[in-house]
Amino acid sequence: MRIRPEPESTIPLENNQVTEETGEIAGAGDTSNAALLVEIKKLRSELIATTEENRKKQDEMLQKFESKMEDMKKGVSEKLQSIEALTSNDKPEKSDSTRNVASSKPVKQFKLKHVFEDSNKFQENVSNFSLDEDHDKVNWYINLMRRNNHLGFYVGCEPIAPADDKWSIRTITEYKVVGRKKNDVMRTCENCYQTDEGWGFSKFLDWEEMNKYCLADGKLQVEAKVTIIETTGLGKRKIRKFDESQEDVSDVILVVRDTKFYVSKMYLAAQSPIFKTLLLGNFSESKQSEVKLNGIDPDDFHYFLELLYGESAVDGNVMRAFFQGRSGTTGPKVPTF
Repeated sequence: MRIRPEPESTIPLENNQVTEETGEIAGAGDTSNAALLVEIKKLRSELIATTEENRKKQDEMLQKFESKMEDMKKGVSEKLQSIEALTSNDKPEKSDSTRNVASSKPVKQFKLKHVFEDSNKFQENVSNFSLDEDHDKVNWYINLMRRNNHLGFYVGCEPIAPADDKWSIRTITEYKVVGRKKNDVMRTCENCYQTDEGWGFSKFLDWEEMNKYCLADGKLQVEAKVTIIETTGLGKRKIRKFDESQEDVSDVILVVRDTKFYVSKMYLAAQSPIFKTLLLGNFSESKQSEVKLNGIDPDDFHYFLELLYGESAVDGNVMRAFFQGRSGTTGPKVPTF
């Protein structure tokens, strides 16, 4: 540790004051004053240089920050533009000749329930069927089976009178075995029926667990909630055509999903005041060459038109039930008759 030695002689403080006007030290020698002034000027120059260097660094950092901010703004703007473009592409196009009357898609859903007696006495690999239930001209049933010490749970169907030899029903089915203490067992899967064979789970539940937690006096309660997504080849055969072959005798096109029906305004209006209001009233539909109807099944609408064309008249209540029975219906208000 270095120790500064005390000077041999000292100058009293009152004789070593700095004057306000010159900044010089009074009472000291010329050599001391000159050296001190040089040191002060040197420190001042270094301070100025340091300040200028810091200012330059701050300016450079500010420019870099502003440049990054501009790049970020540009990127955000481009992303917003792309999002707006995608959003505009998703929006339905407006047309003078087509009106979207309703937008909801009908979903057919039902639930099967059955209580099987003496379930603990099921024989191995033997099917146990519930009673058939008719839903939209299709018989549905539940099939339980004991297989490899497990409960097999299946749901099957068979169309009563399919229109085509090749038919299909695509569903999402929720299978449920009801427990005694609300400890239900549930599984879900998507199926595509093309024959009358059942779809489900061969090992839905362990046999011993079923006996322990689900049986009540040998009775087993099961449920199946079926949601129909799509069907093909079902329903009755179509008798009358409403396709492009009828274009020369039609003056309006009714669009149901992707199916176009070529019909006559005057004929439909003569059959019911509902169509008269829709197609000949003071609504935009009366001036359109195409009227779009969403929320209606094309096959159902085809059979409905066959009814109109095959019968002398249709009561207004039937028409109103047909249109108002679809959820989300908009468009002109249907009058009450």
